[in-house]
Parts: sequence; structure tokens; C-alpha cells
Amino acid sequence: MTTLPIHACLDDLITALRTAGRAVLQAPPGAGKTTVVPLSMLDAGLTTARIVMLEPRRLAARAAAERMAQTLGENVGQTVGYRIRGEAKVSKATRIEVVTEGILTRMIQSDPELPDVGAVIFDEFHERSLNADLGLALALETRAALREDLILLAMSATLDAAPVAALMDDAPVVTSQGRSFPVETRWLDKPMGKQRLEPAVADLVTKAVAETSGGVLVFLPGEGEIRRVQSALEGRLPKDCALRPLYGAMPFKDQRAAIAPADTGRKVVLATSIAETSLTIQDIRVVVDAGRARRARFDPNSGMSRLVTERVTRAEAEQRRGRAGRVAEGTCYRLWTKGEEGALHAFPPAEIEAADLTGLALELALWGSDDLQFLTPPPEGTLAEARALLTALGALDRGRITDHGRALARMPLHPRLAHMLAVAGPQAAPLAALLAERDPLRGVGGDVGLRLRALSDPRSAPAPARGAVARINQETKRLTRMAGKADGGLSTGEMAALAYPDRIGLRRPGDQPRYVLSGGKGAVLADADPLAGQRLIVALDLDGDAREAKVRLAAAISESELRSVFDDQIGWQDVCQWSKRERRVVARRQERLGAVVLEDRVWKNAPADAVAQAMLEGVAELGLPWSDAARRLQARVELLRGQGADLPDMSDAGLMATLPDWLLPHLAGVRTGEDLKRFDLQPALMAMLDWDQQQLLARLAPAHFETPLGRKVAIDYSGEAPAIALRLQELFGVTQHPVIGPERLPLRITLLSPGQRPVQVTMDLPGFWRSSYADVRKDMRGRYPKHPWPEDPTQADPTLRAKRRGT
Repeated sequence: MTTLPIHACLDDLITALRTAGRAVLQAPPGAGKTTVVPLSMLDAGLTTARIVMLEPRRLAARAAAERMAQTLGENVGQTVGYRIRGEAKVSKATRIEVVTEGILTRMIQSDPELPDVGAVIFDEFHERSLNADLGLALALETRAALREDLILLAMSATLDAAPVAALMDDAPVVTSQGRSFPVETRWLDKPMGKQRLEPAVADLVTKAVAETSGGVLVFLPGEGEIRRVQSALEGRLPKDCALRPLYGAMPFKDQRAAIAPADTGRKVVLATSIAETSLTIQDIRVVVDAGRARRARFDPNSGMSRLVTERVTRAEAEQRRGRAGRVAEGTCYRLWTKGEEGALHAFPPAEIEAADLTGLALELALWGSDDLQFLTPPPEGTLAEARALLTALGALDRGRITDHGRALARMPLHPRLAHMLAVAGPQAAPLAALLAERDPLRGVGGDVGLRLRALSDPRSAPAPARGAVARINQETKRLTRMAGKADGGLSTGEMAALAYPDRIGLRRPGDQPRYVLSGGKGAVLADADPLAGQRLIVALDLDGDAREAKVRLAAAISESELRSVFDDQIGWQDVCQWSKRERRVVARRQERLGAVVLEDRVWKNAPADAVAQAMLEGVAELGLPWSDAARRLQARVELLRGQGADLPDMSDAGLMATLPDWLLPHLAGVRTGEDLKRFDLQPALMAMLDWDQQQLLARLAPAHFETPLGRKVAIDYSGEAPAIALRLQELFGVTQHPVIGPERLPLRITLLSPGQRPVQVTMDLPGFWRSSYADVRKDMRGRYPKHPWPEDPTQADPTLRAKRRGT
């Protein structure tokens, strides 16, 4: 075996595993951990049982098994074998078994003691896939409770080892150095700006090929970008330079061609993140990194996942860069500037933080406990949404797994699709296989029926899609064997509805094909989509937009078909609610499936309390109908509350927060925005005060000031101080300034002329009489000679009349 960097630390690793039974191995890309460590553990005789190694991808699992078998001079399936979805090459002689991550979960769930397994290796654990996190949590529980002799090893290229070691009960950490071949990094001179990704990548690849020698590995986010870059490079590269795409959905023979050495000349491999780890692609000396990664993000509020394209993290960029130094000195071209690198996140998020957790919730229910040790705990909100879906599918009953749920857990499908297959039987296998894979037909509209017809007649599919169609048909055969013996006889729409009961869409009124989904969210079809005229659809694939998701794949369903599937869930509901569009309370009797209204009737004679309750929503939207009198009452109460009086909160915020408590009993007959405008708010506010509080308010913060003439003048409480305005002559003879409240606040008095114009503002009436009155008298006598202006106003009688003639 060729000496690799990992060999330098093998003795330390074997010793740690022999003494502690667990370890974390840090080894950068190119160290050789994937193919060397399992064989070394076998040679060391650490266990007489099988060594199981988990790989995150099928291609990596096959490649690792083949490389180890080649090292031993054997065929795959002898000492070294593999098991992936739908394929297995193992025998009784197999001692090292490379599996994809979900298979370990099935092994532990089937028999937690793992009787035939002596060691489990988690390769590429830094990728933090959901299945790897769950597998490690289950394996740790198995080791602690049932199998103290079970050897556990987590291997990582970039992950901080300390948290993983702590999770594994302070496992020893062993570190290996990577290859010593240096890699030169070249960045862009200036940011890309608005330039599109694919042309920019094609330019950079052309430049890299011209400046370097050896194979070129180009990292792109997905299959679509690979195809577009491949098209953009046609005719721009030397004739001896072969273009090879590499992505997960490709047929295996094409994947092998991409990773095998070039027959002649050079090779340019256009790959997704599948090439970041595990795989060794021969002859690569140059990496071109587009700086993008595609991740699945799940929104528990919408119940939908969507693929998002994001900037790579520094850890991912370093992984990709390392691919250029595997066999010799290399060069890494990055599609970003050196200055932009500092803005990259350090590590990608763990899948458990952003993924759909329905499968995880089912596995936890099957295990019988969610008290597992996760490196990153699953988000509670997302887990709750997952359990709600499982309950709707009949997999959980009050949080406990049902027999139906156990059947779903045995199927290698998302619980939605497993439920459909279990209920509909073998006839659902093609649809389940299709929905579990990427869409083989793109750009032909959203009708899933077109895809099913292509499966039954592969020749009708476009040539680029035939490989995917063949793969789906192969999976169909496997699922058919797993399906139960249900009677079948369901339409495509009925089967789709079984899997997606929360995504049954009813077309909204209007010209555009916009739908309300049974789960309460909105969705929209393209205007030209063949399904755009359908009243009812089942949305099978959406882009995840939280407001109104775009439907990418759907099935038509008739109302009779819908009723046949969900007869026990469709029922009449009385709905009384505020309509923002109509600005009124709408009372309806509706036959509903979730948010989908199949029949709608007017609810005559809706109870007054239901109408009033709905009207509260209108008040919350439109606001309270304030009158001047109501505002004055509010201000009086708030003044005394500010001075410590025990009175209810009548601030705007306080009133809106307690609408049901004080306003609801007064809304009889109010059901529209116009009714609300006419509503007198003051009696409802006054009813908030009991008798004693009303008396306290009248005494300490009266609504009116009574003048010496017995006239009542409204007190304005809206300013900084309570205020009144009245004719100066009406206060003749008043020698004490009027005050209110427990703190005896002086009234702010605006003194008016006989012409009702302000002549003075005072909060000290006796002081005004002594000082400023003389000047006011001098001015006012000339303007209003017919009105009394006595020299001593404190001794005069109050009046609103002019002087008698002759006086």
C-alpha cells in the first residue's frame, strides 16, 4: 500500500480505539483516512465482527469499497462490500461494509444490540448530515446501554473535534497531517458585480486551462449550472480536453467516467459538492471554485423545504482547495476576491438545523425516546411541525408511534411517500419513486401525469431525461416489492393527496391560477401551465416561498376523488369573521377540508356574541372610533392614574390590549366599518368604572368647571395641564385659582375678550389681577367700551353682559 499521511498516526489511533473504544480522527483531505483506516482496524484485530463505515453519498460508498477491495487484491463483496439504497454487494466473508448513512439507522432500529457489528465509523462527519447525527446519537445510546464493546470512530476533515469528542464521552482525539503538496490560491482582481455565474465560471475555467497543466475540477452548486457551464465551454477548450459532468443524479457508469483517469489529454470535471470529500478524482491538479453551495432549507411556518444557493463557507472552500494538492503541486482559482473571503461563514450549518425533520421525528418515535445526545439539538418548532404531520398521516397517536407508523419507518422513503405507498399499494410505486427523485422532465409544466407517462414509455421522454427515467423505473420495481397488498384503484390525484394532505389547493376567484392550500398557505401556478385551469390540485413540489409559493409539480384531483380520500375529515364549520376586503363581519357556513372551502353558504341569524367577537378584529384593524367626549374622559382617567388613583388603564395601548374585556358587551348591532364610525365610545369607556370610581373621577377630575355664574365649561385634559377658556369678566370676584385632582393641579385658564379672543393665559388668577390686569384693562377699555372693566376686579360681580346705557 502506498504510504499516505494517515499512516503516521495509525498507531495512535489503533491504541486509542483499543483502550477507549472510541475516538475522533481529524485528517485533512488527501490524508487517506477513508480507505486506510478501516483496513488498518481490520488488520489490528480490534474486533472479530463486522466494521461498518458510513458514507454520506452512494458514489462515495461504492468508490471507497472498490478502492479497499483493490488494495486487498479482491473483488467488491468479499472482504470489503457495500450496501446502498437498492443495491448491495456483500457476502458471508464481508468484514468491512461501507453503507450510506440511513442504513445504519435501520440496522439499529431493527436490533439495537447490533449483534454482528463490532465497530462503526462515521466518515466525513464534518458534513453534519441529519442521518449521521441521528446515527451517532443512536450508536452512543446503544453503546451506553447494551454494547460497551462497540467501537465508535468519527472521522472529520474540517470539523472542530472538541465538541464531537465531548459528545462521545470525552473520546481521544487523534490528528493526522494532510498531503504536503502546496496549492497556490488565485483570487479575482475585482468582484464579479452583476455578471452571471455561468459565464464567469466558463471564463475562469478557460483561463485556468490556459495557465496550468493537469486535470481541472470545477465546483458548481447544481446540475443546472453544470449543464449551462458545459454549454458555455463548448468550443473554447483545447481539443484534447474532455468535459465530464459529475452530480448525484447521474447514472453510475457516467459518474465512474468522471472520476477515472483521462484516457488521453486533459480532463475538466464539472462537479457539485459531491466531489468535496471522500472521492478521489484521478489526475486533478487544478480546482476552479464558483464559491456557491446549494442547501435545503425548511420553513416550519410554511411546512415546505426549498433549495437555496448560498456562498460557500471557509471550511467548504478549504475542502475544495485541497483537491488540487492530492497528487502534485496544484492551483486553486476562486471566483471571488481575497477581500471578500473574510465575509464567508466559518462552517456550513448542520442539516438538523435547517432540514425537514419529519423522518427524524418518526425515527425518534420508533426508538421510543427523544432523549438522545445530539451534537446539535433539533429545533423544537420544526420538530413540533413534523410531529403534527405524522399525526395527520396516522403515524403518531398522542405522540406515540402507531402500527402504521412502524410500517412507514421500515420504508426507505419520506413518511409522506411511505404513507401513500402503504395505503395505495403497489400502484403508488411509480409516483413514490418519481417524487423521491429529482424531476426528470423540466420546462414542460407542472403536471405529474406527464412524468408518469414518460416512466411507462421511456422513449417518449427527451434524450437527456432517459437516464433519470430508467433510474426511477428501477426504484419503482424495488418499491413495488415493498408495497403492501392494498386494493389500489386510486387515481394519481388521490394518491398524491394521501402524501400531501396539507397541500390540496383550491383555485381562488380571478383570472390568475392562484390557490389556497389546505394547510392555510398560498400557492400559484404559471399562467401557461397545463394545470392552470384546474379547480383542485395537489401541490407536490413548491419553491418554499412563505407568502405564495410557486408550484413546480402538481396533480389534478376532482372533488369526488377528494371526498373519497378525506370523507372523514371534511365537515361543516360555522365561520364568523372580519373581512378586511369588505370591511365588515362575514358570517358563513362552510364545508371545509382544512383551509379549503368546498361549499360556502350565508350563515343566517348568526349569534350576536359571535358577530361581536368577530367585530373585535375589525376594531383591531380600523382602530377605536374616538369622539371629543371620549378623548376627554380618557384624559381625565389617565391624569388620575398618573397621580396614583386606582382606575383602569385607558391608555391607547391598554385599551387595545383589553378589547374583549370592556368593548365586547357594547358591540351589539355593530358589524361594519360604517357602523363603527357611528359607534359612541364614551358609554363603553365609562362602563369600565364602577360607582365609586365614577364618583372619584367626578370629584377629582371633573368634566366641567362651573363658573361663578353657574355656567359649565368643559375642561380640556389633553395638554400638559388641564385647561379651560372663558370670558375674563366671568371670573370677576374670584380670588382663588381653580384647582383639580389629589395633587391640586391649577387649571390653565385662557382669558378671553368679549370678542372671544385670547387676551391672557394664566395659572395664577390672583397674581393676574394684581399685575397684568391693569394693562389688559387699559387696552380692552378702548376696544370694548360697552363692557365693564372695573379698577378692582376682585370686588366686582362676574358678568357676561355689557354695561347699561348711561353707566
